[in-house]
Amino acid sequence: MINLDLYLITTEVPQMGRSHIDVARAGIAGGASVIQFREKGKDNQTIYEIACKIRELTRKAGIPFIVNDRVDIALAVDADGVHVGQKDMPAAAVSSLIGKVKIVGASVSSIEEAVRAEREGASYLGVGPIFPTPSKSDAGEPIGCEMLAQIRKSVSIPLVAIGGINLNNVEDVFKAGADGIAVISAVACAPDMEQAVKELLKKFKELKCSKNRKE
Repeated sequence: MINLDLYLITTEVPQMGRSHIDVARAGIAGGASVIQFREKGKDNQTIYEIACKIRELTRKAGIPFIVNDRVDIALAVDADGVHVGQKDMPAAAVSSLIGKVKIVGASVSSIEEAVRAEREGASYLGVGPIFPTPSKSDAGEPIGCEMLAQIRKSVSIPLVAIGGINLNNVEDVFKAGADGIAVISAVACAPDMEQAVKELLKKFKELKCSKNRKE
């Protein structure tokens, strides 16, 4: 079991002079519970070098480091897990390559995809996009909180809501059944990245505490 409260996916923001490393470092300082490295546009050597640096940061911080899609990179840097999309390698195949003790996440946007990913051995599901998002051009149409709630009822593994998550809608995804929130631009494009992480995490933890008190 891992803490999925605030799952930060790194990106580059050239117009603000921010690299994957900058985003990861700020996320860790702010209290992010998981860091995922996602990069599809660079050469393998560069991707490996960036992954090595983030692996070092996360290891020192004692938080899980997930590599998006690239099983080879994850193995090379001894990442804690791999996250795959619907067009990537199935979760079961990834698990067989990286080992049963590693984390395998899967992106889903429907009940059918969620049930299949759980059956294939996914450790958690990234559900979305919940809301419109500027961070991923291939994200697809928003599925909304209603679908998130339906998926919550269909599987037993943890769900991380992704896609357009910000302070204004954290409560909506939490009430729909999210066990954590995944963010990209809400942090990477914020004036103060570390503060953005702290505020999002504080909001999510308050919601969890409130629910626990009621139960």
